[in-house]
Amino acid sequence: MDSLNSGLSHLDEKGLPKMVDVSTKPESARSAEAEAVVIFPEDAWATLAKNGFTTKKGAIFDVAITAGTMALKKTSETIPFCHPIPIDGSSISILPDEKRHALIVRCSVKTTARTGVEMEAMTGASSAGLTLYDMTKSLGLGIEISSVRLLSKTGGKSDFKSKDD
Repeated sequence: MDSLNSGLSHLDEKGLPKMVDVSTKPESARSAEAEAVVIFPEDAWATLAKNGFTTKKGAIFDVAITAGTMALKKTSETIPFCHPIPIDGSSISILPDEKRHALIVRCSVKTTARTGVEMEAMTGASSAGLTLYDMTKSLGLGIEISSVRLLSKTGGKSDFKSKDD
């Protein structure tokens, strides 16, 4: 295996994809928080704000939170080498950012398992963001989903906290 692959745990010695064996790792409490930012054109933002963030499709926050929760529980079915793990708890919040004409989606996930929940948190935030797009696209197709990122994680080999969070 060349040096490019040396730090990638999902590749075997021949450089082929594999699922990491976590069977010998101890279970431990783990958590992660991720964020997605949905940015709206000014006119679309004005319409959403005026209508209390409700469209003809319904209350967009409620539907997006539900969709994000459903998605995070299915992460291992959509990301090939992600382990299926129990979800002990999750929460999704959506906060309007008037200055940026944006909705900030934050997804937190907790588990007690042999591997972390970073991918579940990012899947939940992403899916909630995609749902917000779907529910508001009739207001204009200039909506942008950006900055899907991990904000923090605890448990496992190391903890992480984003510097600009």
